[in-house]
Order: sequence, then structure tokens, then C-alpha cells
Amino acid sequence: MLIPSDERELAEAVSGSAGPLAVRGGGTRRVGHPVDGDDLAVAGLSGITFYEPGALTLVARAGTPLAQVEATLATEGQMLAFEPMDHRKLLGTSGEPTIGGTVAANVSGPRRVRAGACRDFLLGVRFVDGCGRIIKNGGRVMKNVTGYDLVRLMAGSRGTLGVLSEVCLKALPRPESTAVLLLAGLDVEVAVRAMSAALNSPYEVSGAAHVPVGLDGDPVTMIRLEGFEASIAYRAERLKAHLAEFGPAGIERRTEGPESATAGWAWIRDVEAHGGTGEDVWKFSIPPRDAPALVESLGGARVVLDWGGGLVWAAVEPGRDARRAISSGHATIIRADDETRNRLGVFQPETEPLATFAEGLRRKFDPKGILNPGLMG
Repeated sequence: MLIPSDERELAEAVSGSAGPLAVRGGGTRRVGHPVDGDDLAVAGLSGITFYEPGALTLVARAGTPLAQVEATLATEGQMLAFEPMDHRKLLGTSGEPTIGGTVAANVSGPRRVRAGACRDFLLGVRFVDGCGRIIKNGGRVMKNVTGYDLVRLMAGSRGTLGVLSEVCLKALPRPESTAVLLLAGLDVEVAVRAMSAALNSPYEVSGAAHVPVGLDGDPVTMIRLEGFEASIAYRAERLKAHLAEFGPAGIERRTEGPESATAGWAWIRDVEAHGGTGEDVWKFSIPPRDAPALVESLGGARVVLDWGGGLVWAAVEPGRDARRAISSGHATIIRADDETRNRLGVFQPETEPLATFAEGLRRKFDPKGILNPGLMG
């Protein structure tokens, strides 16, 4: 395994490679087709190089553990607003998630419905392309300048366009208080309508999820509010009245800090309901209105709905082609054996224009085709 200790060594490792490279961060997100090549880990590129709390800006090397970034921000009452998921329980992996891997996969959690995705908080990047060239794009201030889209392009490219060496991110203040409204016993169709009503209300909902089989075996719909305590108290009562048609809502938690609400939303964020089982796991990104039909088409599959129904995690019997259950949106295999991945394809097939554009980008940034070849095929 190649483990460069700095950006220069990373560039030399890429430029001197005689064959394909399997780029990895902490090794916790094995999503995509296996890559047949030499392992190239960025774990040696670690450390926070710049943090200005007043400017809500943090710069870290790509191999920096995500936990270190979050802990540093927490000392100043700040956070990564996109609430990145930890895949370890779902995928049964070990190691430490890295900030570079988080950005490369554009990992975003429940708060995406309000705050936005990881790429929306990415201010700048440094990376090494497939020729070993060091490229810097963006900066430390969120502004629209020439080349800014390249910063966003790297988020979600999964190491196929370049190997991230450093990222610059915008942080946000941590909420003072959190409240969770629970609606019990709703079926999926009604739950989606309730979540839509909450998200479209003026009460600044920061999370909306539904589980047909909760920890107690019954359906539960979770609506999250965050902010100042006085604001939470007002908004929670108004939202309860706003959702009265869907049944009585109990306010499960209201605290001086968000810690007591963390466990329940981490359970949703990390899809812990599907961890440790032998089923395949699919991720569907769809219009929320399509979620009830999708769940019905999956015929009894265990599901977790996030983003108001726009994100559906489904655990299905091994080998099943669950992609046939949707007519729009995207379906991705998150957990399955290699045979299923190769037969069905991990990612949603691209349209011809998009595939042509993506191939053009890969030829531009990785003309030798050595960075994670086949990962997204």
C-alpha cells in the first residue's frame, strides 16, 4: 500500500504509478465496484492547517479523521452543517472516516433538507490529478469566481478525477437547542404528507424521517427543530398545531444542547436499522411524492425514509434488482456481494449525453485512466 506523507509524495506516487491506483481514505466506505490496482491511501496527509472560527472556515488535509474535524469545530460551538454519515455500522467496516473521503463521496446526512449537501459547504480544494499535477481551486471565501464549479465537481467524484490532498470547508454554529416531534402509527403515504407539510411550513424544520418499523416495532415519524431555546419552544408548539390533522405529536426532547437528540438522529443518519444483516442495501434518491409507490413496489422490504421521503434506504433479499422499483430518480447499491454489483451495476446508468460528458472529464483529469478505474462503472 502506498501511504504518502505529504502532497509532494502523493504527486510522485501518482506520476510514478505504472498501473491503476485504488484511492482510499479511511477505508470505511466501500461503495462502488472493486478496483484492481495498488492501494493509495491518503491517511498520511493528516492535520488541520487553518481554522478561523470568526470566519467559519476550516482547512484540513484530506486524511484528517472526520472525528478530529468535528471535535475541533465543537470547541468553538460550530459544526459541519451537512451532518456527514458514518458508514461503518451499515457496511461492517472499520477504520476512521476521513474528511477527504467525506468530500469525495459528497456524504450528507439528515440536515441536508435544510442546510444543503457537503458540496455546498466546500470552499476550496487541492488535489493531484492523474498526471501527478497538483491543482488548487477555490479559496477560503464563498464567492462565485471562475473555476468555482471545479470545487463542487470534486465532491462526489470518488477519486476518479483526482486525489484530494486538502479541503477548505465552511462551518456553521451548533444549535443551542433541539426538539424532536414524534408522530406515531402513520403509514408511509400519510407520513410523507406529514413530512412535506412540516418541511414546507415556516418553522425551519432541519430533519424529517420516517421508519415503518421503529425500535419499539411501530411506525414513527420524526420531525426535528433546531435553534435558540425560546425559538424552539415557540416553533414546536406551532408545528404541533400545523400537523394536527396527522394525529397528536409528542415533543420527545427539548434540551439546552443538542446531545440528547443526537442518538436518534445518528440512528437515522447512519441507517443503523440495516446494519449487521445479510440483506442487500439500496439507496434511492427520488421525489418524495414517489416514496409510497417505491415502498409498495419493494414488497415488504425494510426501509428507512429520510429527507422527507426523498431518500429511501431499502434492505432487500440478496441479488434482487431493486432498481426496477423506480421510474424516476437514482438507485445505488450500497451493500451487496461482487456478483450482484457486477451484474446490476452499482450506480444509476447515465444518460448518453451525461456519460459522454463524464468520460470527457475523466480523459481531461486522468488521461492514463489510473485513478479508481471502473469504480463507478
